[in-house]
Amino acid sequence: MYALLLLFPLGPGMRSTAEKLGDQFSPVHRTAKGFKNETFLADDSTGEYGSLTLWDSKEDIEAFRQAAAPHLQKVLAGIAKGPPTTRVFEVYQPKP
Repeated sequence: MYALLLLFPLGPGMRSTAEKLGDQFSPVHRTAKGFKNETFLADDSTGEYGSLTLWDSKEDIEAFRQAAAPHLQKVLAGIAKGPPTTRVFEVYQPKP
């Protein structure tokens, strides 16, 4: 399993905007191939928001990123204080 961390700076006090973005992208995540789970993140004091999504494979993440990137760029244009940061991680699950 793999994780995609997406962080984007909106500025302090933009929680409601970030929540609307989460509400908008959640259905997109859920219908994507290989999607497992999502958690949305917020740091209201710094104005950094984002998501952590889990996927079956790196290939599923890359396919999603390519398909969703134009839409993400469009919705962040004019409201983001900088470019989004993305990172992909392999997920380790401890053995019982």
